[in-house]
Amino acid sequence: MNARTRAWAWQGAAVLAVAALAWWFSRNLSANLAARGMEIDFGFLASRAGFDIPFRLVDWDGSYSYGWALYVSGLNTLFASALIIVLASLLGLLLALMRLSGNPLAAGTSRTTVEVVRNTPQLVQIVFFYIAVLQVLPPMRQSITWFGTIFLNVRGLYVPAPSGTLYNWILGATCALVVLAAIFWRRLGWQQVPRLVVLPPLLVAGAIAACLTAAWDIPSLKGFNFTGGTRVPPELLALVLGIGIYTSVFIAENIRAAIEGIHHGQAEAARSLGLSSNQSMFLVVLPQALRILIPPLTSQYLNIIKSTTLGAAIAYPEVLQ
Repeated sequence: MNARTRAWAWQGAAVLAVAALAWWFSRNLSANLAARGMEIDFGFLASRAGFDIPFRLVDWDGSYSYGWALYVSGLNTLFASALIIVLASLLGLLLALMRLSGNPLAAGTSRTTVEVVRNTPQLVQIVFFYIAVLQVLPPMRQSITWFGTIFLNVRGLYVPAPSGTLYNWILGATCALVVLAAIFWRRLGWQQVPRLVVLPPLLVAGAIAACLTAAWDIPSLKGFNFTGGTRVPPELLALVLGIGIYTSVFIAENIRAAIEGIHHGQAEAARSLGLSSNQSMFLVVLPQALRILIPPLTSQYLNIIKSTTLGAAIAYPEVLQ
């Protein structure tokens, strides 16, 4: 038997040994589970859950199945992630611009915030907001009020809720605006106008138009509780604030690095054309920095989705819990 044949024989023997070991483990596992009346399958997803999910975006009660419970908690995870991404992105952009500004106070505040927040454990910040901030808010009858329609108290944040068809209406209007913007860029010669400048005003205008023309359900205090509107529970608020502020400092550093990666001659050329500092930043520098920024920013957004599992520590009903 030559060396090549011996090598194949040893590899075949190793494969057979691994397969035999895997068969023994699976047989042993099946026997032990059967002795305890347990099975490995997904049949439980169709069984009645029998528990409550206090915060949900769709219909739920204890009579629904475990599969629907996973769907409800998955929507909660995506909803919290979307709110955190918006908050972290806006705060990160603000901190980055403060750090790059020529104002020593703004730059020092941004630098201190970044160093303190990113060196504090994420779970500690979530628990801090939940216990030290939200649990000491006033009771229902002494709620903090804004514009007579938004109420903040120890039970959460009560905000006006749109009518049932408004969500679909806003979604359709937003999609229509995106299509119109794409047509304008191609047919009307707007290729030279940065999408970063044109698209947000169109989307904001569509959302404002939908909000102004829709019927809103305003929360009001009736007896010992608020009726109408939508309640944002303190668990969601603590999760959004904790993860949002924590992630914003990392996003701020990513944005700052991307802006500094653009040659300073670009900003000088923009100012030589008569653009102000703000115009040169938002019309010239930031659009070019997006190419550098998108990969690390995507990683931060993925980290946000994974970090929502920390909501289990404060009883926010997401997928892990």
